[in-house]
Amino acid sequence: MRFLNHFDLLAPFYDLVIKSPDSKRLTEILDLPISGRLLDAGGGTGRIAEGLTEHAGRVVVSDTSLKMLRQARFKGGLDLVGGETERLPFPDDSFERVMIVDAFHHLADQALSLNEFWRVLAPGGLLVIEEPDIRRMAVKLVALAEKVTLFRSHFIPAERIATLLEKYNAKVTVYREGHTAWVVGEKTSTTSPELVLT
Repeated sequence: MRFLNHFDLLAPFYDLVIKSPDSKRLTEILDLPISGRLLDAGGGTGRIAEGLTEHAGRVVVSDTSLKMLRQARFKGGLDLVGGETERLPFPDDSFERVMIVDAFHHLADQALSLNEFWRVLAPGGLLVIEEPDIRRMAVKLVALAEKVTLFRSHFIPAERIATLLEKYNAKVTVYREGHTAWVVGEKTSTTSPELVLT
């Protein structure tokens, strides 16, 4: 992910000002526990992944901001890897679960990142994308604020993300609660489609 330096600047304070979501609901949507590996792409300080370590064999947090990952070092049970979502440094089919929470709208290239998430996801695994529901007025105001502060965020509706996942022959489900939407894609095939660029 090619974030601006905003996240490097926020790193020391991020966990203090950003409330962690309900890990119980996320655990249900991720269909945990699993014995294999879970990737938290764009996981920053590990604030979400930390609550999932007892539900997976290994939990890996990847992020482009090394300062955010330095904050994650203070949390136990996490493997930390620096890197961009457009070029994940992992082999094919290496995770039973891949999640990206409240960060998909920050990705520089959402289509290329989605292709990478799908590549590293093992057959039978789940990709879970949790995003603010851009249909809600409060989220539209947040999106506007992020643009004004030069975050270059690009929010898209959950149905649009679902359509992108369907091009991978994924079994896709969309859930909504309050201001949050989850798009869940199940990898039902071992074949990888051509790169989806839209």
